[in-house]
Amino acid sequence: MSTSSVDVPNLRQLKYIGNFHQFDLDFKRHCKEGKLPNYVVIEQRYFDLKILPGNDDHPSHDVSEGQKLVKEVYEALRSSPQWNEILFMVTYDEHGGFYDHVPTPVGVPSPDDIVGPEPFYFKFDRLGVRVPTIFISPWIEPGTVIHRPSGPYPSSEFEHSSIPATVKKIFNLKEFLTKRDAWAGTFEIVLTRTTPRTDCPEFLPEPKKMRTTEAAEHAKLSEFQQELAQLGATLNGDCLKEIYPHKLVEGMTVAEVVKPAVEPIVQRKKSFVQKMFACLVCNQS
Repeated sequence: MSTSSVDVPNLRQLKYIGNFHQFDLDFKRHCKEGKLPNYVVIEQRYFDLKILPGNDDHPSHDVSEGQKLVKEVYEALRSSPQWNEILFMVTYDEHGGFYDHVPTPVGVPSPDDIVGPEPFYFKFDRLGVRVPTIFISPWIEPGTVIHRPSGPYPSSEFEHSSIPATVKKIFNLKEFLTKRDAWAGTFEIVLTRTTPRTDCPEFLPEPKKMRTTEAAEHAKLSEFQQELAQLGATLNGDCLKEIYPHKLVEGMTVAEVVKPAVEPIVQRKKSFVQKMFACLVCNQS
């Protein structure tokens, strides 16, 4: 799906708390009431439980759960009074291990000129393999495929920095985030119609379950899940412990990480205010 907002530390400040909503509680209601803001990022479930399957398309999660999420989001948007204002984007941060015959572009601007550590000293001056990206909108012609941008530079490509670049262009923001998104192509060129389509399906087919086994909720955490657990630990004030960040998640399982999130609220040890305070303290350390 879209680039994860949990990777942006600045968003963990108290002043942004009103910008975060529970998907299951609020998203469909906001769609129905026509109260969606101008820009929405949807976070998937990154941990796989028997009672609440992961729907982020990461292995070894059931791919059908990720496709159910796409169906759920699309149908909520399609039934919204804001449908004719929507550009729904589905993208991935990895290629899934599939072979790509197209060489990865080189000579790409480094975002901030930071060089990676030894032994490779990577300069972040090339792109990776291609990833699938899908655009859904009544303002797009059926079957549209775009391969390359028309600018802003002759060497520009579509890549993940195209998302903030497109946001900047559409909303006329003052400046770019880095040299990379200043170079990246923008996606608004996909919107070519002068009138919105009226033949977009209201419902999508139900995805068929792909996995026959249950969620491996007692499996060890992946590296990505460890990072998410470390981020979530700041809400409990665990960032102040000596075991934070690495030993905190050492040997931890999926079920152990998610347990506090699925326990009844009355069983939680800390109030919401206490957790927010802990978050603010950790964010300044």
